[in-house]
Amino acid sequence: MPRRTCLAIVLAAGEGTRMRSRLPKVLHQLGGSSLLVHVMKAASAAGTNDLAVVVGPGEEAVTAEARKYAPKAQIFEQRERCGTAHAVLSARKAITRGAEDILVIFGDTPLVQAETLSKLRAALAQGAAVAVLGFEPVRPQGYGRLVMHGRDLVAIREERDATPEERKITLCNGGLMALAGKHALAILTRIGNANAKGEYYLTDAVAIARDMGLMAVAIETSEDDVRGINTKVQLAEAEALLQQRLRTAALEAGVTMIAPETVFLSADTKLGKDVIIEPNVVFGPGVTVEDGATIKSFSYMEGARIGKDARVGPFARLRPGADLGKNVRIGNFVEVKQAKIEAGAKANHLTYIGDAHVGEGVNVGAGTITCNYDGAGKHRTEIGKGVFIGSNSALVAPVKIGAGAYIGAGTIVTKNVPAGALAIARAKQTVKEGWAKRLRQVKALGKNLSGKKPKKSS
Repeated sequence: MPRRTCLAIVLAAGEGTRMRSRLPKVLHQLGGSSLLVHVMKAASAAGTNDLAVVVGPGEEAVTAEARKYAPKAQIFEQRERCGTAHAVLSARKAITRGAEDILVIFGDTPLVQAETLSKLRAALAQGAAVAVLGFEPVRPQGYGRLVMHGRDLVAIREERDATPEERKITLCNGGLMALAGKHALAILTRIGNANAKGEYYLTDAVAIARDMGLMAVAIETSEDDVRGINTKVQLAEAEALLQQRLRTAALEAGVTMIAPETVFLSADTKLGKDVIIEPNVVFGPGVTVEDGATIKSFSYMEGARIGKDARVGPFARLRPGADLGKNVRIGNFVEVKQAKIEAGAKANHLTYIGDAHVGEGVNVGAGTITCNYDGAGKHRTEIGKGVFIGSNSALVAPVKIGAGAYIGAGTIVTKNVPAGALAIARAKQTVKEGWAKRLRQVKALGKNLSGKKPKKSS
């Protein structure tokens, strides 16, 4: 069977003032990605060919977020908020291009899964003109009810308009809908605004399709799948649900988590097989962990790659651009940023490595830092294969240390060090025999080193 073309219309207009935030609702973060991107990704994974995003007036940030994920996404502005059907028709130009399936998704339903959207599309392929997502909530009060006649969906009835008998229905409207492309405009343009709010409701599409002799169906899904976000409380609840999904998927894929409930993943976190994650670890966006790596407790990573059999932490921080090779060791209170660390290198304690390249087998001693910022710009440090860097050293970039070189403890490196050389840059040690003994004797007499009695404090 040939693949059907699909247009997804994402309704992202609306300020979301109940979020108590200046940030547009769909730009709030969930698992390291905006609500909007979650929805767009689900649509893409469900086989969407084209994405259309409907935004409100002046929502340039929403447009930018949509284009960041999908540069070719079509953006349409709903200048007047006259209901959900009106919002969909704001994308009329996209609809007229003739996609076989049209998905209508809300930008604040980030937990919807690609499999669910695929079920809506499958219903269209089987002859339905309208397919609606339904769910069975714990408390149906406040939701529109899906009125069924056998397997056919007859109408979506808002609770305030429902009869006492209809209010007993427990199958509720999830909001998301699919329309057959060949009937979409005919259905949408027939929707009127003869209701208390004077708005054009997308839910009327069901009754209109029936009046046209077309079939409407309901596809049942879980409440979590269609969970909308309107408040910070709901955002936190959705985060907890997403984290549980991500942890379960990781465990089933072969990751070991000692205390899964304490590990926080991003939606795009990639974890290989036999990865071990200890308690209290946070993965920010853009992290890849390859097979056999261990992430020890209280570590934070973002925009980083961790190579095979590497070990990170405890109490380590990997910032964007950190790239760790095979068997690399990054220990406690070590921070890495914009640095490639080759296989077998190690920095086990109290170290900062930024804007650097660290060769294979390098040992970075405790307290070492790359001084990469001069107050105006960033500079790079190049450390060759097999270099030994003694503790408490400062490498002032730009600087290169040749392969096999040795940096003495406490050295401040300001010039390039040739391969195989020893670099030491510290003050000459002075020893005064008996000085400490005499100091203690003087203090015992209540005098300072000049022989004068200490002044009394006022």
